Amino acid sequence: MKTQDILPVLLSIVVIILVAVLEKQSKFAAAITATMPIGATLAIWIVYSANSGDQETMKDFSVGLLMGIIPTIGFLLAAWLSSRAGLKLIPLLLVGYIAWGILLGVVIILRRLIGVQ
Repeated sequence: MKTQDILPVLLSIVVIILVAVLEKQSKFAAAITATMPIGATLAIWIVYSANSGDQETMKDFSVGLLMGIIPTIGFLLAAWLSSRAGLKLIPLLLVGYIAWGILLGVVIILRRLIGVQ
């Protein structure tokens, strides 16, 4: 395996551990760490490396990342509202993923309607 294949996985593990450690000190710091664009950064790095930096590929991938934010925000909003309603972990996550799935479907349909691949 190449470094470019292993390093993103190691960085992801470091972020998970960092969230677990920060959670004890500050919920806000843990939340900020969890929502850092590390996943997007790693994904951009992987796609860039795999495609030798092809600009058209990067442009298409970047627009996909932007579109992917919409369902993610829906997940987080649903999880927040669910936690405010007093739901336990599993139902809270289920509601979040249902919202994510619905919004992902909307994004996919809208992309097809406007002709974005």
